[in-house]
Amino acid sequence: MTIEISPGARDALSAWIDHMRALDGAAENTLTAYARDVTAFLSFQAGHRGGPMGLSEIASIRTPDMRAWMADQRLRGTGPRSVARHLSAVKSFFRWLSEREGFDPTAILSTRAPKFRKPLPRPVSKGAARDLIETVGMQHETPWIAARDVAVVTVLYGCGLRISEGLSLTGADAPLKDMLRIRGKGGKERLVPVLPAARAAVDRYVAACPFDLAAEGPLFRGMRGGALNPRLVAGVMERARMQLGLPSSATPHALRHSFATHLLEAGGDLRSIQELLGHASLSTTQAYTAVDQVHLMETYARAHPHGR
Repeated sequence: MTIEISPGARDALSAWIDHMRALDGAAENTLTAYARDVTAFLSFQAGHRGGPMGLSEIASIRTPDMRAWMADQRLRGTGPRSVARHLSAVKSFFRWLSEREGFDPTAILSTRAPKFRKPLPRPVSKGAARDLIETVGMQHETPWIAARDVAVVTVLYGCGLRISEGLSLTGADAPLKDMLRIRGKGGKERLVPVLPAARAAVDRYVAACPFDLAAEGPLFRGMRGGALNPRLVAGVMERARMQLGLPSSATPHALRHSFATHLLEAGGDLRSIQELLGHASLSTTQAYTAVDQVHLMETYARAHPHGR
């Protein structure tokens, strides 16, 4: 039976979450996941050590306790990526708490996450991206809805936006200007240039849309005038990719991957691409260099006389 953590530990956890929210600007979903991961860790330690986890008990966690937790994660069938995420949250909490309470967190901070291979982004080719946009426009018989779907996927691909970012655009953003101010994960803002094709697609949608696109309301509307549901965008992409014979990885988010990969193939600077995507860390953006190297070797194998 799991033993609950003490009120003092819960208060410390709550204070840490408030700190993350105020200073780091972390998204609420991220904060909820962090709180859940750390609570589960402390609850395990309470059961493992056979007593309530107050602040003094938390400060006394040592390497064998960490090994026991890691072993329990494996026994539960938790994947390496999830364990690494849980451990990252635990380390972040202990780093903050040790500074506040004045104890040595070395046992926790020195624990190594299990190794795992990060999957490479799976972009579509330039030709497939064009075909997807065109085919998406053929999925609905109502002209303004077809124009809306084309506008959404063109903006996702042309500006490298997450689907949540694209659907957060408001009537005040139309007509699209040369630059869009996007609020991404953690409330971080970035400026994204707008391609003429994206601007033209949005203009066609706005002209055809039967609803009043008020400045404070959503730009992209559903059939009854409410905010467009992202599942509808995923659905229209699924139908289009099936018609084109593209893999299941050709999702709305793949358009963002394609934006980055095609910029890199064209000679784009990695730092600039990082800023356009809104990645907090350059290491996240560097995944696209591996994709570009794969593309380079495939091109080499096809073109070189001895490539085969």
